[in-house]
Amino acid sequence: MAKDVPANPVPQLIDNPHAPDVYADRCTGAWMLSGNIRLTFEAARMNHETGVASRLVIGRLVLPLESAEGLRDFLADYLSKVKAGTVSSAGQTLN
Repeated sequence: MAKDVPANPVPQLIDNPHAPDVYADRCTGAWMLSGNIRLTFEAARMNHETGVASRLVIGRLVLPLESAEGLRDFLADYLSKVKAGTVSSAGQTLN
């Protein structure tokens, strides 16, 4: 007899220690297309030969609407804990 399998099983999270960290100074903008939100991120860069700074797009993140809403809720909860000084030193994970 087959085991009962959840309708939407959550795959195991595998932490990749080689995944790159990305730094952005800000989120430049957002665009909704085909049920996905597209976020564009930028960082300031200095041309040391000319002394001119520029805003450079460093990446884009595309999330399904449901995932973007989950990220919004997670960040709101986490940032309120950071501001209150009650965040764990181990951080917090999304379920």
